[in-house]
Amino acid sequence: MSDREQEVRRQRLAALREAGVDPFPPRTGPRTPVADVRERFDDKSAEELEQLAESVAVCGRILAQRSFGKLVFVTLVEEGVRLQVSARKQEMDPDVFRFVKKLDVGDFARFAGPVWRTQKGELSVDVREVQLLAKSLRPLPEKWHGLKDVEARYRQRYLDLIVNEEARRIAVIRSSTLRAMRSFLDARGFLEVETPVLQPLYGGAAALPFTTHHNTYDQQLYLRISDELYLKRLVTGGLDRVYEIAHNFRNEGISKKHNPEFTMMECYQAYADYREMMELTEAMFCEIARQVCGDTKVEYQGASIDFTPPWPRIEMTRAIEEATGIDVLEAGELSSLRAAMRGKGLDLGSAPTWGKLVDDLFGDHVEPEMVQPTFVIDYPWELSPLAKRSPDNPRLVERFEAFVAGMELGNAFSELNDPDDQRQRLEAQAGDAADGDEEAHPLDEDYIRALEHGLPPTGGLGVGVDRLVMVLADAPNIREVILFPHLRPEVEGS
Repeated sequence: MSDREQEVRRQRLAALREAGVDPFPPRTGPRTPVADVRERFDDKSAEELEQLAESVAVCGRILAQRSFGKLVFVTLVEEGVRLQVSARKQEMDPDVFRFVKKLDVGDFARFAGPVWRTQKGELSVDVREVQLLAKSLRPLPEKWHGLKDVEARYRQRYLDLIVNEEARRIAVIRSSTLRAMRSFLDARGFLEVETPVLQPLYGGAAALPFTTHHNTYDQQLYLRISDELYLKRLVTGGLDRVYEIAHNFRNEGISKKHNPEFTMMECYQAYADYREMMELTEAMFCEIARQVCGDTKVEYQGASIDFTPPWPRIEMTRAIEEATGIDVLEAGELSSLRAAMRGKGLDLGSAPTWGKLVDDLFGDHVEPEMVQPTFVIDYPWELSPLAKRSPDNPRLVERFEAFVAGMELGNAFSELNDPDDQRQRLEAQAGDAADGDEEAHPLDEDYIRALEHGLPPTGGLGVGVDRLVMVLADAPNIREVILFPHLRPEVEGS
């Protein structure tokens, strides 16, 4: 935008005020939503509209204006629905006509007049009255092709939403997804709760937190990385089915699947285990897809994703063996596993433990290939210090992750409710932290105390809402589904 364009708009603003016109009036007159006008009159012919002779008042933002001397056409948009407004000099007060011609693209206005069809058949409102509702001092982009300036789209999402119908479509899908998720859980007796965002001790995931400071108590606090430990405290307190749709914060890298601030749904159900949480997960995803997309099958980046239950279940260790030829349980120590990987010519990486190296193997060789919804079950206990051990193999825990389109969309456990076992595992994590593991779980004494009062057998599930919306909206990058994603600091002139 040139300085001259903004200067012209400023001059028009001054002229309006000088003429006694409030360019930002406090109230809007009576109006009919543009969508309602479309619904009522779209199927009416020109002759029917002429017979009805019905007038309406509509409001919205001016997206385009075309002037043909004594005839002006304005494209108005409200709530994503467009409608043409016509101004014919011979049909209206000359002062009103001149006022319409001086409106700018981007202005908000209210137009009142009869509904009619032009010679080309376009449904229109023929202006008799006009009211400026808000003056736009900066013009909209003339050509807003998102792929040419993705960074600007994310920084100025307000412009993206105005002129990019795809951005608006994704925002609507996100809202519909959250509504469907709540509806599903509410119908099954889950109670929606709220837990602290500022926590004196973070926990519930392996992640580096953001830190802040409370001046009054001179206390270091953390933005939550998970709400898991607080939700399980509530189950201990007798709230047997709880869930929260929460913003979590992790001080980690950014990628097409990661944003430092993201949305998770976590739910916990007393007297359930991870098998029942699998049934809950596949039923929930299926119902959300049906409500949001109208079908249990959706298209994502050229692949047809079918959420219809039941989903396949495969042990993590077996999935790795099928992909790499390595039996990670047989190579049960870090050195043996490294030797097996070396024999297969695989990258050894730098994982410090057997469990983390197993996780790396899975992430590199299995996860990207998991397109259809699949449950990967039974993880190394080292990766899951809050999950209950498998009765068949104490090196594994009753945990699953739900994979769709090569991404983890859900994570669930049979929750560990043995306070002594939990203490031992968190003490081991504290040792890892002392050795330099910044993502190790801290020891939360109050959480242990809650377990000592008694946590019933419980199944827990966490769902990455942003990633689920990515799949439902066919969006390739998490930034597309977060209205205001985290970005690098803006540098003037770049």
